[in-house]
Amino acid sequence: MQAAAIAAMAAHAILTTTPSFHIQNFLPPLPTNSSNPPLLQSSFRGVSLKLPRQSLSLVAAVPNKPLTVLAATKKAVAVLKGTSAVEGVVTLTQEDDGPTTVNVRITGLTPGPHGFHLHEYGDTTNGCMSTGAHFNPNNMTHGAPEDETRHAGDLGNIIANADGVAEATIVDSQIPLSGPNSVVGRALVVHELEDDLGKGGHELSLTTGNAGGRLACGRFIGQGHLYIIVLDFDRCLPSLRHAMQRTAKMK
Repeated sequence: MQAAAIAAMAAHAILTTTPSFHIQNFLPPLPTNSSNPPLLQSSFRGVSLKLPRQSLSLVAAVPNKPLTVLAATKKAVAVLKGTSAVEGVVTLTQEDDGPTTVNVRITGLTPGPHGFHLHEYGDTTNGCMSTGAHFNPNNMTHGAPEDETRHAGDLGNIIANADGVAEATIVDSQIPLSGPNSVVGRALVVHELEDDLGKGGHELSLTTGNAGGRLACGRFIGQGHLYIIVLDFDRCLPSLRHAMQRTAKMK
């Protein structure tokens, strides 16, 4: 476990927005006038250390033992604001190509249910009205999150308590953080009324859920990918331990 922890910290736990990469692309050129090995700066969950170039180039030099990505976590955040007192933060997290987890906290709402939708544009120059319609890459009609026929952006309702605070966790498979239908750069909107989930019989039920006006909105900004990587422990661990010892002495 200790070896795995050291390797995970030192293995460049890479934060990048590019899901495919070659390790040499992350290495700076070698200086020609230095007798000391160049150092790379890396971090993992707040722990920072300097790595000798050899600790990574060793791995790149072993074709039969490539780097193995155990997990890739993608994250995006939207800060919601509007013309009223409604505001909040919504965080999206996706592990590999699995479903996306939506963590919601919005304040200033009237108590009760409020429609909660992902809209097609991240443009808020004219307030929430410039975010367009619901995100709907499959050209479906409006529905509930669990329906087979629904907009990808149909996330149902969030419920505000007596203090006007809505907190929720939603897990959804139609709002990925990468690929052609990525929701990064699009806007999330909280509405004035309850979403009837396409079943209210109103003329707007199959387009907006008759959820009323747009109270607050925010554009999702991607925060990159976190790759957890397994190294060739036998060849790299001594160099990594040495790097950690050098870092400890410099503090």
